[in-house]
Amino acid sequence: MFKCAFVVCGLLAFPYQVSLRDQRQNHFCGGAILNARWLITAASCAQGKVAADIVAMVGSKSLSRGGSFHQVDRIVVHPNFAEEQLLNDVAVMRVRVPIVMNPDTMAVMMANYYTSIAYGALVSGWGRRGIDQPQFPDWLQYVPTTIITNTECEARFESPYNGRITDAVLCSSSPEGQGICLGDAGGPLVHSGQLQGIVSWGIPCGMGYPDVYARVSVHRAWALVHTMI
Repeated sequence: MFKCAFVVCGLLAFPYQVSLRDQRQNHFCGGAILNARWLITAASCAQGKVAADIVAMVGSKSLSRGGSFHQVDRIVVHPNFAEEQLLNDVAVMRVRVPIVMNPDTMAVMMANYYTSIAYGALVSGWGRRGIDQPQFPDWLQYVPTTIITNTECEARFESPYNGRITDAVLCSSSPEGQGICLGDAGGPLVHSGQLQGIVSWGIPCGMGYPDVYARVSVHRAWALVHTMI
């Protein structure tokens, strides 16, 4: 992700942030804590995987130090996920052992209202800092970004990407040189303390196009049904 490093840009907290790892502890996607047993991420992060493949790290802003690790034991992908267009790109994952909440590890509230425009949203993750930089940064990165209308978002893409902008997605706009990159999928977009979006896709990395998310308010009811403890 083209963005600010946590240690450089101020003492902001992201206690809901999740790093999804394979069994060799390699980070591949982000996520967010919904409650002690359930995480939310992108459906594309679950494609081709079974629960036994995935470990969730919570409670640390570093990929290499601290945090607690939780084996995933169940994956539920949105039934209407369309892989080719990345529509309804949302999934929830259950961890085998409940997550212990503390100041570094907290759940995030899902937005229950449709946001059209908002300033000062934050997207966070450990994605690459550039398309030509294969290593993920060790420290959690983030970008302050602006949620834009779907009309503006659609107008800024050409075919076939503009056809993916539906009411079930949300878009954000950042200055060129900042934005999501490989490894950020599944990560949280938060505004006013509420989870507004799940990182889905963009034109990597920091090329001046909007970044696109699964809109949490649209998928909230579905997620709640599957994540009751």
